[in-house]
Amino acid sequence: MLVYRFDPNGDLEVLIAHMGGPLWAHKEDHAWSIPKGLFEPGEDALTAARREFHEEMGSPSPEGPYLELGDTKTSSGKVITTFAVHGDHDVSTFSSNLFEMEWPRGSGNIQEFPEMDRAGWFDLDTAATKLVKSQGSILTTLSQKLTP
Repeated sequence: MLVYRFDPNGDLEVLIAHMGGPLWAHKEDHAWSIPKGLFEPGEDALTAARREFHEEMGSPSPEGPYLELGDTKTSSGKVITTFAVHGDHDVSTFSSNLFEMEWPRGSGNIQEFPEMDRAGWFDLDTAATKLVKSQGSILTTLSQKLTP
């Protein structure tokens, strides 16, 4: 779910989140993502997108109408089905779900980390630099859909 808004000058901004955990801790460029995740059995794409937004951002996504932005393939071959919605999400309420992983690798120690560790609003050029490379085309699609 990609939430967007327009700043006071009318410029488009998007809400994205920095991926959590030790593998992303010291990376800034191409280390952010739209809130996303996996489908549950029997779940439709929009329901999954709304659920994942809530899990990764700590509060529900804004209400629709929702723009369907289509599918994007990641470098690992996964397919992301993206929806966009206009809203003004308050990042001060940010809180992400946790995941477990062995860290340091090979240590046998299992630690918990937030799936996303922070969120922010960015103009499209800045977001394109921050997002993982495979998600950059999502910004182009959003911009095209919002241009009359």
